[in-house]
Amino acid sequence: MNTLKDVKVGDTVKVVRLHGEGAVKRRIMDMGVTKGVEIFVRKVAPLGDPIEVNVRNYELSLRKADAEMIEVE
Repeated sequence: MNTLKDVKVGDTVKVVRLHGEGAVKRRIMDMGVTKGVEIFVRKVAPLGDPIEVNVRNYELSLRKADAEMIEVE
């Protein structure tokens, strides 16, 4: 299983599934990260947290813990 945390800078991936539950999952979905959407990884901070991505034509910064909940292909 690949998660968004494992994707290299410059790669584009597609969301397969969101893990987690309750408020955390809802918050990720409210940010536009839903099944089938494409995500482009723009940058990763020097210590790996946060990860900056483009999703639905806007920039979004995600914590590593949130990126681990997003399964991609």
